[in-house]
Amino acid sequence: MSQPQAYYLQGSPLNVRLNSVIGWLARHGVSLLGSQELSVRGRKSGQMQRIPVNPHTYEGAQYLVSARGHSQWVRNMRAAGGGELRKGRRNRVFTAVEIADDEQKVIVVRAYLERWGWEVNQYFQGITAKSTDAELLAACPDHPVFRITVED
Repeated sequence: MSQPQAYYLQGSPLNVRLNSVIGWLARHGVSLLGSQELSVRGRKSGQMQRIPVNPHTYEGAQYLVSARGHSQWVRNMRAAGGGELRKGRRNRVFTAVEIADDEQKVIVVRAYLERWGWEVNQYFQGITAKSTDAELLAACPDHPVFRITVED
């Protein structure tokens, strides 16, 4: 029996181009509404892979939410267990732990959608911050979430 395909929504050529610009801006100290550049070591290449992300803070903890699903950065993060967040010259190294698909994840995803929904709702297949807990819980397996801890 084959495994079900993990949800992943690939970016359009325009999205890829915009991500490149947003990542470049973050690398040079310009953050668009809190965006930063994530660097994570590639699980196959061993090279640092970069992508812009929206780190989300909820109740004092920081999270990275994958709106597009089980993307390459998610797979690399699982293998590497951490990475770096950059905004300009400020580079923060962190460890990451993926959180389970449970009530805590529902709370974090809802808060993320309240903050970033205007940008990412299109990737959540009809799920919004106003969706029920049951609807959010059903969507959680498609959207990995990592709790990150910045190293001092």
